[in-house]
Amino acid sequence: MSTADISAIARHLFETHGAKAIAEAAQKAVSFEHAGDEAQAKLWRRVEAAVRELRGPKES
Repeated sequence: MSTADISAIARHLFETHGAKAIAEAAQKAVSFEHAGDEAQAKLWRRVEAAVRELRGPKES
């Protein structure tokens, strides 16, 4: 999957779930890891990273 596709999924997830988007992506990755689907798990880890970038730095 291309970087643009990953970014689009991340944006949609962030718009839909807000601050919980990172947790949603991480949970999907864990689910695929437990199911033995490493390719999908890796994809969702990339989505998780992209959502973290969208969120920006933590505010203090």
